[in-house]
Amino acid sequence: MKVGPDQEAGVREKPMKRTWTIIGVADVARSFNWYQSLFGQPQTSPAHDYFGQILDADGTVLLCLHQWGEHEHPPLTSPDHATPGNGLLLFFRVDDFDEALPRARALVARLEEEPHLNPSTGTQEFALRDPDGYYVMVSALDAVY
Repeated sequence: MKVGPDQEAGVREKPMKRTWTIIGVADVARSFNWYQSLFGQPQTSPAHDYFGQILDADGTVLLCLHQWGEHEHPPLTSPDHATPGNGLLLFFRVDDFDEALPRARALVARLEEEPHLNPSTGTQEFALRDPDGYYVMVSALDAVY
């Protein structure tokens, strides 16, 4: 196999395409079950009591949940230093929007935003708060025309 100059320098042929969003939560298991319910996933348990990954069916990490105060990560020390979610919008595009809406309604007393068409994206969306107060926007994957 012939090695090109980029490979010799240690440069990957395929660039990174995904990020792992990690949020601080009070109870990893509770938040883990909440997000699985929102996404219509089978109920499982997080790998640890202090950390869990919500995965898509293909193994893609959708969201990481990290117990407040574990491992001394400075921005995850405590929710008392700032309101959880301040400056953060968790925005999820889903391919089952019509099914996600009743699942979301079952998780909260009221939605933060009722379903509506976002003129910027051309998609239906709604918003709710998770158990830790994070603002969660759920948007249809496909645009409405």
